Amino acid sequence: MLQDLEYGRLENEFRHTAPVATAKVVCAQGSRLLVRRKEDDTLVLPTYAEVMAWAKEKGWTHWYENEVQYVFRMQEEDYFIWMGEAGAPADTSFCYEPAMTLRQVKSKNICYAMMTAWHLFDWYRSNRFCGRCGAKTKHDEKERMMRCPECNNMIFPKIAPSVIVGVTHGDRLLLSKYANRSYTRYGMIAGFTEIGETVEKTVQREVMEEVGLKVKNIRYYKTQPWGVTGGLLLGYFCDLDGEGEDITLDREELAMAEFFPRNNLPAHDDGISLTREMMRMFEEGREPK
Repeated sequence: MLQDLEYGRLENEFRHTAPVATAKVVCAQGSRLLVRRKEDDTLVLPTYAEVMAWAKEKGWTHWYENEVQYVFRMQEEDYFIWMGEAGAPADTSFCYEPAMTLRQVKSKNICYAMMTAWHLFDWYRSNRFCGRCGAKTKHDEKERMMRCPECNNMIFPKIAPSVIVGVTHGDRLLLSKYANRSYTRYGMIAGFTEIGETVEKTVQREVMEEVGLKVKNIRYYKTQPWGVTGGLLLGYFCDLDGEGEDITLDREELAMAEFFPRNNLPAHDDGISLTREMMRMFEEGREPK
């Protein structure tokens, strides 16, 4: 999966460090990320040197080193985020791409780094002011936390738990497609955990809400950080409770849902997502029983 790095590791411990010229910097406009698309269709982030060169050329006096926040280190490279809204760079080889396109990055290491950096960028951007009293927040000196100097409100990175559910009926797996979304590939039932709810209850509720089916024998598979949505995905398999496959589709959420036989699944592992790995586990008969 995405987080199973090809080499190196993610060093996400908080620390104070100044950017060097080759450090990678996440810049964004709205929900779009500044990247360069290379000839082989891979995406790369700008370096700190490139970012500061654009700032000098455009006379962006608001670009200062103390507005670039260190986030983590991966593959011997430091990653930073620009805390404000970036403008268009002078270098036309760079452009803004929707954050959701990050999953198309060919290198798993780079994809993982970009998604994780985006997760933190979105959190920092959303918490520049205190949600309790409205004062401007400051970064804590010892840990990754925004602190309000007026009311002492402490704001930590937001991580939203959600489930990916592989509903099985013998040698058949329930697959679905989202309705009214740009992502049109096959997936599985998914949804966020609600307040006061166990993850197992989330599994039962989401399956009932989206396809009108009861499930049993809920068993855990794996987790995956998913920075584009600020989430932590929890993968579960479960069995259809009963013999009937009569699906009642929530058409606001799903365009279709259907049980497919183990030997004829219409989608395969992409090496990136938990959903696709779970499909492969079922296809190979290696899902938890």
